[in-house]
Amino acid sequence: MHRILVVDDSAATLEVIRRNLESQGYHVVTAGGVHEAVEHLKAANVDVVITDLRMPKVGGLDLIRHIRARYPRCGVIMITGYASVDTAVSAMREGAEDYLAKPFTDNELLASVARTIEKVRARKILNAESNSESREPPPGIVGASAVMGEVYRSIARAAANAATVLITGESGTGKELVARAIHYQGERASAPFVAVNCAGIPEGLVESELFGHTKGAFTGASKTRAGFFLTAHHGTIFLDEIAELASLTQAKLLRVLEDKEVQLVGSERTRRVDVRIIAATNKDLAALVRKSEFREDLFFRLNVLTIELPPLRDRGDDVLLLVRHFLEKYGSLSVGQLPQLTDRALAALRQYHWPGNVRELENVLQRAIVMSDDGVIDVANLPSVMQFAIPGDGDVNSTLAQIEQNHIRRVLAGVEGNKTRAAEILGIDRKTLREKLKQMDNA
Repeated sequence: MHRILVVDDSAATLEVIRRNLESQGYHVVTAGGVHEAVEHLKAANVDVVITDLRMPKVGGLDLIRHIRARYPRCGVIMITGYASVDTAVSAMREGAEDYLAKPFTDNELLASVARTIEKVRARKILNAESNSESREPPPGIVGASAVMGEVYRSIARAAANAATVLITGESGTGKELVARAIHYQGERASAPFVAVNCAGIPEGLVESELFGHTKGAFTGASKTRAGFFLTAHHGTIFLDEIAELASLTQAKLLRVLEDKEVQLVGSERTRRVDVRIIAATNKDLAALVRKSEFREDLFFRLNVLTIELPPLRDRGDDVLLLVRHFLEKYGSLSVGQLPQLTDRALAALRQYHWPGNVRELENVLQRAIVMSDDGVIDVANLPSVMQFAIPGDGDVNSTLAQIEQNHIRRVLAGVEGNKTRAAEILGIDRKTLREKLKQMDNA
């Protein structure tokens, strides 16, 4: 829902414009002067400002200059009862997108607002394309690899429009961080961001948690409760592990996407809801659709913009940047100065395959900081599965077969014995892995 700020010293004019715009679904706030308008601009994101030209003390042109200096993404429409070529030119020169002379019709106003919103949207997309060329990481995301540069580009594009986003990637790759970056770089930044772990909600409570319930709707429902969707009204809802939703809940989610309404459990009426949906999964939704385990129509609704997050093992020296980031983040857990890693420990971290990705790296370093006695983290402070990553004394005489066997054991330990996943990491098929394990058992 677009937020419109209307500024005029005439209360009657404000009321007419407000009712006209609200009838078309716009969220409207009004101000009787420039100073009040400035406070509204500070308080919340505004898409379009409609301002009168001549007002007591401070006029509309001064407000336009303020908006262009502080809020370059905001669109401006100038209105006045003193129409002339000079005033129109002045307004456009200062940065107004459009100009309306009083009296104007309802249709003229709505057409002007629609044009201005489209201009603002196009400008945001162009700015996103331009800004994404630098491939700067959003706040909270660490990485300078080429693959992460593409992720930053996608985040900028997603933040510049209101389309539904689907984030894919292995567990621990940072899907919620990306969702938050999209939200806080977009026009809904001042509204709520609500994160929901779909797999963490008990099956019998999913609908109540998502859509809310009325008092007495079921045993234990002692009061009416707004669900996650209504809590996220005007903002963003992040549905993590979307593939875990049951078929019936998928159907109701599809209805919310199509109708922009939710129905509380126990209620017969629906409520309008304005949310942006960002979904995430570590599964192949297209494959689940082919197996009839995920609704095809919902998949197409979600799969408008897709951002695929790379596993940590494909991010090169980002591991080193993340190590430094987490050492600084958890350094207070260590006694004395910032913890240091030995060369062997750093080499082990670089060579490990990280099946749990960034989340696993964070947990490993947090534990290592606590376990290190003198502020120095060595291989001994790392999980045993990582200690195979660095050859020990005398290992120079190991045969290729021994090195291969150690690597297979390390990978299997890292994926908790999952042979299918281990074969994928090793780059071999399951049959070959079974044969190698059989040879190892007989050795």
